[in-house]
Formats: sequence, C-alpha cells, structure tokens
Amino acid sequence: MLALTGVLAASISITSSQVLLCFLLAGLAIAHTEATRRIERQRRSMSVTPHINMTSVWVLPGAILLPPQLTALLVTVIYLHLGYRSWAGLRTVNPHRTVANATSMTLTAFAAWAAVQVVGAAPESVTSICAASLAFFLMNAVFTGTGLYFAAPTKASVQTLLGSWDDNILEASTVCIGALVLAVLPHQPVLVLLVFLPLYLLQRSVLIKQLEELATTDQKTQLLNATTWQQGAVREVARAERENGQFGALMIDLDHFKSINDTYGHLAGDDVLKGVAALVKAETRTQDLAGRFGGEEFVVLLTSSSKQESVAVAERIRQRISEMVIKTQDNEGNHVVIEQRTASVGVATFPLDGRTIDEVMASADASVYAAKRNGRNRVVSSPDLTTTVEEPLLEAVAA
Repeated sequence: MLALTGVLAASISITSSQVLLCFLLAGLAIAHTEATRRIERQRRSMSVTPHINMTSVWVLPGAILLPPQLTALLVTVIYLHLGYRSWAGLRTVNPHRTVANATSMTLTAFAAWAAVQVVGAAPESVTSICAASLAFFLMNAVFTGTGLYFAAPTKASVQTLLGSWDDNILEASTVCIGALVLAVLPHQPVLVLLVFLPLYLLQRSVLIKQLEELATTDQKTQLLNATTWQQGAVREVARAERENGQFGALMIDLDHFKSINDTYGHLAGDDVLKGVAALVKAETRTQDLAGRFGGEEFVVLLTSSSKQESVAVAERIRQRISEMVIKTQDNEGNHVVIEQRTASVGVATFPLDGRTIDEVMASADASVYAAKRNGRNRVVSSPDLTTTVEEPLLEAVAA
C-alpha cells in the first residue's frame, strides 16, 4: 500500500481544491464518528464476524474525486480517529488490526479509482459511480477475507472470512450511501448533511439486531441459548397439539469432554464445542431448533419428525462427531489435532414420551444416561410409551 501510494503520488499532481475536498470529507467522517461513537463501540465489542464500520460512506467518494495519495491520507485520518475515539481499549481491536483495516480500505479505494480509470467516463457519471461501487465492494471483501484467513487459517470458514448475508447487505448499503454522497458532493455539498440521520438510524438498528442476537444465542457456539431454545420448544409443543403433530428431541452429551480442557486447555475445548455446533447445524434443517444447554451438552428439536426419523438424525450426528477433526492450539501455543471424539445421544419424541417439553426432555436425558451406562458413543431412544400389550398377554399376567 505504501509503495503504491508513493508511485501514484510521484505521477499524479494534486490541486488546492482537491486538498480542501479531502479535508471536507475527513471532517464529515469525524463528525459522523463522533455522533455515533457510543453505538460504534458497542457494535464493535460484540462483533463475531467481519465488522462493518460505515467508513465506506466517506472513503468511496474520496476514491473517485481525489487522487490516490489524498485518498490514502483520508483513510489514515478516519482510522486514526476511529482507533482513538471509538475503538480505544476494546479487547477485540488491537492497534495492528486497525493498521491492517486501514491498509485494506486504502487498497480497496485504489481499486475503485482504477475502475474509474478503466471506464474512462467522468467521475460523477452513472457509469463511473456504478463501476467504482462494484469494484469497491468486491475488493473490500477480497482484502478483508485474505487478511482474516492469514490471521487464523485453521479457523477459517466462509462466514468468518466474508461475513453473513446480513453483513454483506450492510456493507452494500454503506457503499450505496457513499455513491449517493459522491453524486451530490460536487454540486450540492450541503445536501451531504442529510445522510447523517439515516446513517445514525442504520447503525442503531444494526446495534439493536446485535443485542437481540446476543440475548438469544450462545456466544461461544452461535446456537440458541437454553432460555431461547426452551421458549421455541414450548411454542412447538403448542403447535403440535393444535395440529395433532409430533416432533423429536435429541440431547447430545460429549463423552469425556473434561479431559480435553485438562489436557489442552479451555480454548481448545471451546474450538471443539464450536466444531460440534457447526456439525449439528449442518445436519439439521433450518426449521429445527438447535441449542446449547451449557457445558458440553447440546439439544435439538426436530420439527414434524417421528421417533424413527429422529433416531436416524441422532445416529448421523453421532457418527459425524466421531469423524470430526479439530485443529487448534494448546495453552502453550502448540498446534494440536483433536479427533476421534465420541458423544452419547438420547432421543425422545412428543407426544409418545411426554405431553410437555419438560417431560420430553426428561425422557431424552434419561436416555443419555442409559447410553453412558452402556459404554458411551451410542444413541439410545426412550421406550415407546404408547406400545400396548396384546390381550392374551394381559390375561396371562392376570392369571
């Protein structure tokens, strides 16, 4: 990034009006940061995926209207202010990460500037704005994802590198707002002030969504927490009663999990829990409820599933856990591979094994203990409580 900035600065001259525009954009970005500083701190402290910080709104216009060296200066000012005022002291934002983010944003802005040069149209034209916005969005994802991959290659996944659909829609929204700022800034700069309120409301709505997710999900595994799972299960009982339906419930308990924490440390144990959670989500449907009850215990509610279907899913999950390979680190930072883990799974169904969710889960819990007593690494289904005894047998018992 520094090399490119130096080369471009040596070959592209700047004007006083461009310097003024650079300071104007920096001032607007700082004013926006100050207005949303508390919201940004809360959002950043809770982020578990690539964080969208809204700087694209001000960097994209700079990338098109300014020469690259001034764009690099603009990004530097924005990120210095963000690091000092909004992110200072947060455990998840180390100084080297702020530098890496600023570097990625600068290279992204250079890509948008290059797209405009390739198009050859006027910077304020629709063609240039669309080309620059598309290049900005795509290259930002490439640079950010690449940096995150090299930071933790063993934990890399599509979501950790590129974020969720919601994350990408939010980034696309900031790019669109930046494109609108770019369209009005050269002609009616005062109108740029109109984006402050929508930006504030956008960041606030994202914060509310993050708080809702924090209240309903287990932060270690991103599954439903115990309270939210219980509430969803109660609603499923009511639905099944209305429709005369059924559902299955699985209780999954990892065998000898304490030995992982004792041998490799709790961070390695956390990676195992995350791996199991991802596996459970992959083996269940979107309408099913997957949650963590605490420790090494997971629960799954399989909507509209019979006992036979539930046992099949449980057996598939048990088999996948035994095949799971987790690459992590111990407390000393040494690379370790955790594999050949096992789980005991209990299966119960509604209404065969209970008329309330507590009764169903008590039956599933009893099945888990039966699985552990019988050697672990197995699926045990609760007895079919509706099985009837034939009349001759009843007469024989009576006799």
